[in-house]
Amino acid sequence: MEDVEAVYNHAIVALHHVSLTVRKGEIVALIGANGAGKSTALKAVSNLLPALRGQVTAGRIRYEGRDVSRTSPADLVRQGLAQVLEGRHCFRSLTVEENLLTGALGHGYRRRKLASALDRIYDIFPRLAEKRQTLAGLASGGEQQMTAIGRALLSKPRLLVLDEPSMGLAPLTVQSIFRILKQLNQEEGLSILVAEQNSTVALQYADHVTVLEAGVTVLEGRAEEIRRRDDIKSFYLGEAPAGSQSRPETLAGT
Repeated sequence: MEDVEAVYNHAIVALHHVSLTVRKGEIVALIGANGAGKSTALKAVSNLLPALRGQVTAGRIRYEGRDVSRTSPADLVRQGLAQVLEGRHCFRSLTVEENLLTGALGHGYRRRKLASALDRIYDIFPRLAEKRQTLAGLASGGEQQMTAIGRALLSKPRLLVLDEPSMGLAPLTVQSIFRILKQLNQEEGLSILVAEQNSTVALQYADHVTVLEAGVTVLEGRAEEIRRRDDIKSFYLGEAPAGSQSRPETLAGT
């Protein structure tokens, strides 16, 4: 994303000249309070804003050299950019396995390859193997999130975009999901862009972090550096140290 501005209904500016880069094999976390513009940024990356009466009005977004604005969301998925939307959006009347299989549509799987790919998802998320014939609407929140991620993985992504994957989940489930994502990143080179309000878990697993506030990029840097700064914890991560009053300076390079 380069100097991107996004607007809803031709009037409400949600992003003000936001830039960020996800390099191959990286996990980049986009963090900030509710309403900071994180979801808008991810929808812009996946070219989903027009479906929500939104549009990118300035700047550009490129995925592997392609102009995202000139590529349909479906084609982006076929080209390796898959998004897991906020709220999981499982088909509640379908089983867990049927939900997973929808991720394979349009990707040219033959029967044997599809069975192997499905087994891989069950290896990654063993709980889904136990729930494969359960209606997704009856699964727990954590199982639905695993289903949504597994469905995206069946589309063979090179870049996985996740919007608030920890929302509404127990801390142990959140840690389990993020450990699996980190493992996929390290072992298979899967690039990940994740928007998270849970800054603690995002900083634990990300390589780089961008902090949004009211649609503006206010901080950017390596996750390990941001984790160490008490002033940043105070103003953006909700961990105020005693006696800290001044607003932090931005990191070098922002």
